[in-house]
Amino acid sequence: MEKKQCEQLLSDLIEIGQNKKNIGHFIGSIVYLSPNTVLTSSITELVIIDGQQRLTTLTLIYLALYKHAKKINDVSLAEEIYETCLINKFAPTDEKLKLKTSMNNDKALKSLFSDDESFFDEFSQLIENFQFFQKEIEKNDLDLIRQGLRKLMFVEISLEKNDDPQRIFESLNSTGLELSQADLVRNFILMGLSSKEQDRLYQMFWEYIEQKARDEKNNENKMSEFIRDFLTLKNKDIPNKAKVYQEFKTLLESESLVELSVKVENTLDEMKSLVNFYNRIINPNNELDLEIKQQLRYINKLEINVANPFLMKVYEDYYKKIISKEIFIDILELIQSYAWRRFIVGLPTNTLNKIFMTLYSKIDITNYFGSLCEYISSRAGIQRFPDDCEINGHFSIKDFYNIKPKSSKYFFERLENYQNNEYVSLENNLLITVEHIFPQNPDPEWDRDLGQEETNMLKERLHSIGNLTLSGNNSSLSNKSFKFKRDLVEKGYKDSRLWLNKYLSSCDKFGLSELNERTSKLIDRFFKIWSYPLGLKNPTGHSFTPINQKFLSEDKSIDYLIFYDKRIETSDISKLYQTVFKMIHEKKIDLLEDKKLANMIKLTQDGTSLSLPVLISDKYFIENNFDNFKKVESIEYAMKILGHPNEFTVKYNTSSNISSNV
Repeated sequence: MEKKQCEQLLSDLIEIGQNKKNIGHFIGSIVYLSPNTVLTSSITELVIIDGQQRLTTLTLIYLALYKHAKKINDVSLAEEIYETCLINKFAPTDEKLKLKTSMNNDKALKSLFSDDESFFDEFSQLIENFQFFQKEIEKNDLDLIRQGLRKLMFVEISLEKNDDPQRIFESLNSTGLELSQADLVRNFILMGLSSKEQDRLYQMFWEYIEQKARDEKNNENKMSEFIRDFLTLKNKDIPNKAKVYQEFKTLLESESLVELSVKVENTLDEMKSLVNFYNRIINPNNELDLEIKQQLRYINKLEINVANPFLMKVYEDYYKKIISKEIFIDILELIQSYAWRRFIVGLPTNTLNKIFMTLYSKIDITNYFGSLCEYISSRAGIQRFPDDCEINGHFSIKDFYNIKPKSSKYFFERLENYQNNEYVSLENNLLITVEHIFPQNPDPEWDRDLGQEETNMLKERLHSIGNLTLSGNNSSLSNKSFKFKRDLVEKGYKDSRLWLNKYLSSCDKFGLSELNERTSKLIDRFFKIWSYPLGLKNPTGHSFTPINQKFLSEDKSIDYLIFYDKRIETSDISKLYQTVFKMIHEKKIDLLEDKKLANMIKLTQDGTSLSLPVLISDKYFIENNFDNFKKVESIEYAMKILGHPNEFTVKYNTSSNISSNV
C-alpha cells in the first residue's frame, strides 16, 4: 500500500473504534489456495491468491502495536499481540512469522522484527509504511485502534486443488482491485509453483529485475514500464498500458507446462540482462563512463521514453562490444538530434512511437550507424527528420522562453557547453536563469537608444532565441538599458564567462540587426550540436512544408508530396486534390460529417449536378471545377478538421514555377 492508503486505513480504524455500536467494517475478500492434504501435526501453509496487501498492512499495524506495548511496559498486551497475531509460537525459529511475503518484503519484515532496520538497507515501502504506523500509533489511543481492528470483517474464500487460481485472481482484479501490471505478471509467473520453486525464480530473477527497474532519484517503481518496454522490443508494437499483463501472457503462450516453464525462465533471463541497461537509461548517474553518462542525462531531460526499448538493445550491443563507444555516443547524439529538430518545427511527439518500436530491427549490423542514419533520415511526412533548411524556417521565430523547464535547461545547457571544458550545469542550479536581453518590460531608455519603431519590432521577437541568454544576475540586470546590462561591474555581459554572452559583450547596442546576427551565430552552433544524419546539409535545396495558401503565393513547384506517410508523385494541384480526397475516403472517414467540408468540395452521389465531376469512390463525386487556391483551401481545411494538419506535407523546389493545371 502507498502512504495515502495507510493513512486512510488508520483513520477508518480510529473512527470505527470510536463508534459504540457493534458495527463491522468490511475490508474485502481473502482468497487462498488450500493444500491437497493437511497433516494434524504440522502448521498449514496457505497460498494467498488475493488479499496479500491487506494482510501485510494489518501485520504492520499489529507489529507497531506490539512494539508500542513493549515501550509502555504493557507486557501482557505485548505478549497477546505477538503470540496471537504475529507468530506461530511452536514453529521452527526460521518459520515463526505467520506471514510470509515476497522475498524482498520478507527480508524487510524480518529486519523489523529483529529491531535492527539497518539489517535491511534497501528501499522498502513496507518499512516506510511501518514507520508511519509506529509514529501515528504513539500519538493516538491504543485501545481505539484495537477496537477498530476487532470490528474488521472479510470474506474468506478457499480454493480447492482443481480450481484455476490464476483465472480467479484475474477475475477478482478485473472487478476494481488496483494491482499494477507488474504485480499481475509476477503472480502469473509464480502462482501455481511450489514454495521452493517460487523462491528460486524470485531470488534468481524477479527480485533483481525489480530492484533495477526503479527511478532512484524519485524513488519510483518502474517495473510495469520496463515490462511494457520489453514487450515493445519483442513484439515491435507498443502495448496499451492497461494491457501489459495480457500481452505478457500472450508472449508466453505454450502448449504444455514444460514448454511454459522453459519460456518463463528464458524470458526472465532476457529481462534480467536488459534491465541493467534500462536502469542506467533512467538513472544516468549509474553509468561510470563520463561521456556516456552525460549523453544519457541529456536524453533523460528530453523525456523521450518511447526510445527506451531501442536504447536498451543498442546499450546491450555496446556492452557486448558489437559496437564501439564512439558509435554508441553517435547514436545517442542522433536520437537527440532527431527528437529536438522535430520539436523545433512542431512535429507531433506521438509519431515517435511508430519509429522507435521497430527502429532496432532496421539496423544492419555490418553497417550499424550508417544503416540507422539512412533509415531514420528516409522517414517522410510527420515521421521525418527535419533538415537544415526546414530548421532555418522555424528557429529564428520559435518561442524558446515558454517551453517546459526540462526542455529549456536541456537546450540552453547544450548551447552553452558545446566544446566548453569549463562545464556550466543548469541542473538544480537556481542561480543561472534564462534572461531577456531586450526586456519584457523595457526601461524607457530602450526607446531613446533605438527608437520606438525598432523596439516594437524587438517586442515581436521577445521570446525568440536571438533575444534570450543565460545569466546569474537576472534581478540586477532587470529592465535596464542594454549598455547598463553590458557594463555592470562583475554582473554585466562584459564580465560574464558564459559563451552565450560573448557576442553581447562586444556590441555597442542591441537592436534588430544585432538580434539577427546573434541568431545567425546561434543557428550555426545549433547545426554543430544537433547535426543532420551523415552530414547531409539539404543538398537538393528541397524542404517540407504543410500545404497552405501561402505555399501557392510563392515561387515554388511541387517535387512530390507525403500524405499519411505515403509518397504521391505529382506536381499537378488538380491531381493532388483528387488523390487526397480519394485517400481520405479510403480511410473510411465520413466526409459528410462536416457539412462545411462537404459543401466546399460539393460532395454528392449525383455526378450530373457538377460542372466537372471526379469520382472518389464507387458512389461519391466531388467538384473539380475550382481554381488551385480553392482546392488547396479544401485540402487544408480537411486536414484541420480531421485533426491531422501535419499528415500532409509538400516537398517543393524553389528553382521552378508551380504547376497551374486545373
